[in-house]
Amino acid sequence: MKINKLPSGNYNARIMIDGKVYSVTAKSERKVEQKARAIRSEVERKKQYGITLGEAIDGYIESKRFVLSPTTIQLYESIRKKNMQGIMDIPLSTLTVKDVQAEISKESETHKPKTVANMRGLLSAAMKQNGIQMDISVPKNPKKILELPTPQQVRDAIRGKDIELPALLAMWLSCSMSEIRGIQVSSIRDGYLLIQESVVDVDGKAVSKEATKAFNRTRKLKLPDQIMEKIKETDAWKAGKGYIVTMNRRTIYGHFTKAIDDAGLPHMTFHQLRHLNASVMLMLGVGERYAMERGGWATRSVLQQTYQHTFSSERERVDALIDDYFSAL
Repeated sequence: MKINKLPSGNYNARIMIDGKVYSVTAKSERKVEQKARAIRSEVERKKQYGITLGEAIDGYIESKRFVLSPTTIQLYESIRKKNMQGIMDIPLSTLTVKDVQAEISKESETHKPKTVANMRGLLSAAMKQNGIQMDISVPKNPKKILELPTPQQVRDAIRGKDIELPALLAMWLSCSMSEIRGIQVSSIRDGYLLIQESVVDVDGKAVSKEATKAFNRTRKLKLPDQIMEKIKETDAWKAGKGYIVTMNRRTIYGHFTKAIDDAGLPHMTFHQLRHLNASVMLMLGVGERYAMERGGWATRSVLQQTYQHTFSSERERVDALIDDYFSAL
């Protein structure tokens, strides 16, 4: 191994192991030699035992960095760093179902079922990418009965507040927070709202995605007059461009929960406005097909089968029925 001194004063060497070249740089020749030995040792370990679970997950995340959404990548990186640490350094070749199940059960003691399911999903995907499949069990989500305020109570609580427009879009049209943040003036045409963009927070910064996270979430909704009037009051509409709602995720959530608390109503999250919307459609007898289409809850195949009939006379009747209900609040 030949070690060269660089103009910076550091030392560098290039070593070849199994046809692959590694560049090693350090402040002294001794440090270069130490690093080179460490690299050789690691290569030999991997040849003997294979990559560890943590390395497999790292590889999976990198391979999906430009395929999965930024929020999903952020979630997976957080899991890699904070969760399942008891098995991250175990080579895949020696990792057993018992090892994995024990770690998942341990995580279940301190995390919600949905969070544990995300861990299992990442772990399974990383192992599958390396030719390994395991049947791993996770706790089931317990059935919850939500005791939410009535639509009338929510309507009264938000009336005249800065959270009114975002809350109406969620409760009336079943838009999620990321979809609401992604609505631009250009998304509104001829009295309809096209949901095709979402804005999410990644590492504390707002990131815009051209498409929503699932195909069926991309949809077209009729804008009722009351919501359109609120939209026309926004700075973006007056300027003819830009995002209709400029509040960030934390502000939307905080202002909404404060409005609910100030009204003395049972606590509810902003996302639960979509639950409220689904309950209203059930109460009004809206057919499942139209309810799932409006809320973007259908599978991709279902959406493809119904999309061309979105604005049939029956769909327009459903829109009018829901608009009449909320207009009367």
